[in-house]
Amino acid sequence: METAEKISITTKTLSSGNCQVKFFVEDEQKPQYGYLLVTEPKPVGDIIEEIKNRLEQRRMDNLNINPFFPLAPTFDDPNFYLFSA
Repeated sequence: METAEKISITTKTLSSGNCQVKFFVEDEQKPQYGYLLVTEPKPVGDIIEEIKNRLEQRRMDNLNINPFFPLAPTFDDPNFYLFSA
């Protein structure tokens, strides 16, 4: 499932040496923003690809909700936070 959403990012180096990436998903129907913690230096293209992969994984997890037990899955990824804008 390929989406045509636009992702913009800003980065901030933390005192721990890790890099905090704040991203915005510019989608007319469902704008979102979030944070990704990157532990090693990466090119911007790789960071955007990682964000796209994690967003797609979340979409797929939400599609696989059991109809007999319709609770949304919980996400235990302390390095990736996603919010609705």
